[in-house]
Amino acid sequence: MSIDHDDARAPYQQLADILRGRIASGKYPVGRRLPSLMELESEFDLNPKTIRKAIDVLRAEGLVQTSPGRGVFVLAQKAEPPADE
Repeated sequence: MSIDHDDARAPYQQLADILRGRIASGKYPVGRRLPSLMELESEFDLNPKTIRKAIDVLRAEGLVQTSPGRGVFVLAQKAEPPADE
């Protein structure tokens, strides 16, 4: 996946969507460190500030946690409550 600069969504929103999808699919499992800022910068050709903003979105959603000096890690997700039948 890549960032589409013709997309109406801001690049940080597109990146947050891509990373969210990778977390949901298990590509980045619970407890795993996300790729480094430099790795994401290289993969997506984005400014570090844009990448940090995308990670801030995921952190606000409770998907990841930042550990200073260690990286950004995927958190366990709360199970969805069962639907009433």
